[in-house]
Amino acid sequence: QVQLVESGGGLVQAGDSLKLSCAAAGSFSNLYPMGWFRQAPGKEREFVARISGGRGGSTYYADSVKGRFTISRDNAKKMVFLLMNSLKPADTAVYYCATRPRTAESTDANDYTYWGQGTQVTVSS
Repeated sequence: QVQLVESGGGLVQAGDSLKLSCAAAGSFSNLYPMGWFRQAPGKEREFVARISGGRGGSTYYADSVKGRFTISRDNAKKMVFLLMNSLKPADTAVYYCATRPRTAESTDANDYTYWGQGTQVTVSS
């Protein structure tokens, strides 16, 4: 089993920045890819960003956050981060980190096995 715990959410104003963290524990491997997803009230959970496992660290972003969000990971600490700049009210959602016990990356939430409990991000206009 893998446990994931997110932190760093909060209430900010449009244009502000926020950095989310996700700590992994249990039978987690640094070879596993990590992803960030979000879910706004009344909407489906959507892909935000993902990063490959190992040292390569290749990244991929949803078009809606490209150029504003940056995903990174610290393998020594078994953590993944999401730096969010130029936040917009449309970014308001519960943000989840997720991982899967396979090396292949994915942007499909259904492909991820382990999920954190989520952290709320609210952006006021």
